[in-house]
Amino acid sequence: MESRPRLPRRLSLAGLLAVVVAFALPVAFVLAAGAAPYEAIVRVFPGNAVAVTTTILQVIAELAGVITVGALVLVLFLRDATSKEAFQLKPGLDLAIARVAAPIWSLAAGLLIIFNALDTTGVPLSALGQAGALGYVFGAASNSGMTILRFGAAALVAVALTLARRWPTLLISLWASAIAILAPLVTGQVLVGPSHDLGGDAAVIQAVAVYPLLGVLAVLAIMAACGELPGPATWRRFVGCAAVAIPVVVIADGVVTWFKLAGTGLLASATGQLIVTRWVALAVLIAAVAWLSVARRRDTLQTAAPSALALALLAVGSWIALSVAMTREPPPQYFVPTSVQEVFLGFDVTAAPTWAVVATHWRLNLLFFAIAAVGVTLYLVGVRSANQRGVKWPVGRTVAWVLGWVVVVVATSSGIGKYSGPHFGIHMVMHMTLSMLVPVLLSMGGVVTLTLRASRSDAPVHSLHHWVSWLMRWGLTKFLYNPIVAFTLFISSYYGLYFTGLFDFLMRFHWGHQLMNLHFLVVGYLYYSLIIGVDRGPKPLPHIGKLGLAMAAMPFHAFFGVILMNTGSIIAKSYYEWLTLPWADLAAAQELGGGVAWVGGELPSLIVVIALGFQWAKQDRREAARKDRHYDSGLDTEYEDYNRMLERLAARDQEAKQ
Repeated sequence: MESRPRLPRRLSLAGLLAVVVAFALPVAFVLAAGAAPYEAIVRVFPGNAVAVTTTILQVIAELAGVITVGALVLVLFLRDATSKEAFQLKPGLDLAIARVAAPIWSLAAGLLIIFNALDTTGVPLSALGQAGALGYVFGAASNSGMTILRFGAAALVAVALTLARRWPTLLISLWASAIAILAPLVTGQVLVGPSHDLGGDAAVIQAVAVYPLLGVLAVLAIMAACGELPGPATWRRFVGCAAVAIPVVVIADGVVTWFKLAGTGLLASATGQLIVTRWVALAVLIAAVAWLSVARRRDTLQTAAPSALALALLAVGSWIALSVAMTREPPPQYFVPTSVQEVFLGFDVTAAPTWAVVATHWRLNLLFFAIAAVGVTLYLVGVRSANQRGVKWPVGRTVAWVLGWVVVVVATSSGIGKYSGPHFGIHMVMHMTLSMLVPVLLSMGGVVTLTLRASRSDAPVHSLHHWVSWLMRWGLTKFLYNPIVAFTLFISSYYGLYFTGLFDFLMRFHWGHQLMNLHFLVVGYLYYSLIIGVDRGPKPLPHIGKLGLAMAAMPFHAFFGVILMNTGSIIAKSYYEWLTLPWADLAAAQELGGGVAWVGGELPSLIVVIALGFQWAKQDRREAARKDRHYDSGLDTEYEDYNRMLERLAARDQEAKQ
């Protein structure tokens, strides 16, 4: 009788201790470090008031962000609910937690706009009363744009959560959460130093895995402390997801550690010591998840879950505390001598991009390699599931999908990807490959159709089949699949990007390169899935409409290429000049880029038109064969009925004449 109340009390005490650790550890670290971290990177110390307040707000933002993301993932994908209850967003403690945590996240992010500016400019809080101080602070602050973006995204999460009544609406909150998490991350410590391209990609991959992992554990612990444990489906799905997320976190953290320490000893710096301590927290977290997994298999979750979740809470609080503390100390990679090319690209490109160099000088693009690996793995798992359900999946579609992702890896990790940053012509090869060749292959893979055929529509709880069906019926999806919208997005990837200052700005950052590549891939897939894709969209086009949509883009490619080859101004000239490459010929590179855009746009479009013609003819033959089978079956009496009607009309006319 006495043991039952102790479990929530144990969880409450663990939660309280986790919160204390989350705040006390980084604050103590900041007070102990004093002005040294600022002076090490030639910054003015703003005083303890600003430094401590900034740190506290960072902890609040991290805690609230982790809990919001965890609650969103739990409500969207892990709930033990029927499809009807899940789609209509049945009220629950998990949803209530998200709606409380999200406004706190946005409030902390809003205050960080001011305090991050003070912290990076070295202006004490007392100086804000002076005339012109606020304008100077925001004008001189670093990363102020990203802190504003984080606040806007976190506010969007809170608003969408408040208004959400159906499952698809929460996808907006999840998407905005990713922006709020990644915006300050990619412009923080991982943006500085040699090999920051690898370090930045690893940090992004780790964040995508660690935030849901920590967040779901924290929300499950809060629910258990309130006396509410989820059903078996939730535990099964969480343990399965954790089994995938934990290795990703471990491997990515290894890459981030290698990057940040930059060859120094593991314990030779404060950053290394914090990393090692965070490994201990990660080990405790893994032990807690393993405990939950064993208890689930032994059917002892009711008794084991509170204790395991209490252990997980301590690990979550420690991870957040150590992560925030790491942002308050410049890591060793800050102090490694760095060339101008390494500042912008993360690596040197001393050799001129000849055919041999482009073919042999590879540089792993970690982010797109990981995306490709996930895409191929999940697709093959889907093919296996479909075969087990008796669905024969065409081999050609599998080949097209796998080949598409192979091309992605080659384009982003070969010399094409390595030299796409310093050479405009090679960048355009990358652009055309990711926006035209790869999307054609991927759209022929029919991943949506495969997902629906490989999953159960009659599952007792909401599952993959329901999620994809809801997504395809969502109003936003229908809007994006509108031919005019898809066409506009596809064409604006050329004119809107290169003929404004946007390209020049994005090329200065590794995250800008990756964002452009991702945009090319997604928009190209959206466009070509309407024209040549296997999947049936929300409002499929007739073949004549597909043909018109494919041919409509051809003159735009030609005009774009001609403009590039004949314009007298160099696009992103200041960026390319900053690289100071001895082999660079900016005019020739832009002329090559224009030719690639012209020819690379016309030839794939022509191939798509030819393939569309074959699809059209194949469908007509299939439709004719279907009708022939229907007529041969004797079930269709349309013609016989028509002939009898004519006979009756003729007989009536004959009678009228008599």
